[in-house]
Amino acid sequence: MGSKGREIIGMDVGELLQLLRKAYADEWLAHYQYWVGAKIAKGPMKEAVIAEMEQHAAEELQHALLLTERIIQLGGMPVTNPGDWHKLTNCGYDAPDDPFVKVLLEQNIKAEQCAIGVYNRLMEITRDKDPVTYNIVLQILEQEVEHEEDLQSLLEDFQLMVRAARG
Repeated sequence: MGSKGREIIGMDVGELLQLLRKAYADEWLAHYQYWVGAKIAKGPMKEAVIAEMEQHAAEELQHALLLTERIIQLGGMPVTNPGDWHKLTNCGYDAPDDPFVKVLLEQNIKAEQCAIGVYNRLMEITRDKDPVTYNIVLQILEQEVEHEEDLQSLLEDFQLMVRAARG
């Protein structure tokens, strides 16, 4: 990173890098959780759920790329061993072992809610201290909020469909 770019950061860069690396691990796990979930999804509304999960998988990958670029700009190294993702994660990983769409939606809503908390905290930490990271985090947070809303809408539609089928 350029010396002036580092100079404008009003916080410990090492601490920031560690937080960004943890978020990076979350994004890769989220990408995989969505990607594999879209491949195995079964049940009513599966096509809508698959389409949403595929879109979210691509967006989570984009988040990982944004974080990678910032980590490198700050003089850090992204997590190079996928085995370390689970050790560093803030949000954990719920393996989509049950392919039923309702279960997949609930798992991913939980993950998005955790991500919203992580990025909200990163915004608070970087506000007025690192405008570049703050803007990246804000961009990611906006999409995570949208993801939660999309998934909750699908789950609500699913529940209404089930209720209507029961008569």
